[in-house]
Amino acid sequence: MSQEFEHKESMNEEAELEAREDVREEEAPAGEKTEEEQLEECRAKLCAACNVAAEANAVKLRALAEMDNFKKRLQREKEEQARYAAEKVLADLLPTLDNLDLALQYGGQSEESRNMMVGVEMTRTMLLDVLKKHGLVPVGQVGQAFDPNDHEAVGQEEAEGMEPGLIVRIMQKGYRLNEHLLRPARVIVSR
Repeated sequence: MSQEFEHKESMNEEAELEAREDVREEEAPAGEKTEEEQLEECRAKLCAACNVAAEANAVKLRALAEMDNFKKRLQREKEEQARYAAEKVLADLLPTLDNLDLALQYGGQSEESRNMMVGVEMTRTMLLDVLKKHGLVPVGQVGQAFDPNDHEAVGQEEAEGMEPGLIVRIMQKGYRLNEHLLRPARVIVSR
């Protein structure tokens, strides 16, 4: 009997505890929240905080990517600027090369003028070598196909033994700085 009594007593205690909890929930003032409501509110706040953290991380990653792209663009612009920094100076030197070419073309035939022409030729060669080191190369050669990207046709003439569209004569040499055309070659093209 004592076991039966103890069992009944423990059941009574459990029922009493449940009743107290029910009374507590009923007695809770209208402004206070139950544990479940408080737990749900905490979960909602935690989710909101996680969303804010995820958005902040996305903004951070975008900012880092933009910064990386900005650095790359600055580097490209710097390389481009360095590559073509000498363009203006080299363009100003082209008339000097033209004058050296004219001097060689129309130099005198006397012994004294031939010696001077050797010096002019050496000067021209040295100047072209220095300019080549900086990326300047001549454009256009006799016998080469006419290319409107590199050449400016100033006339046409019949040329025996040449196909139409080839350069017969160069009136003024053209020059290219790296991939950039400084001046097109002025040429006479065969018909």
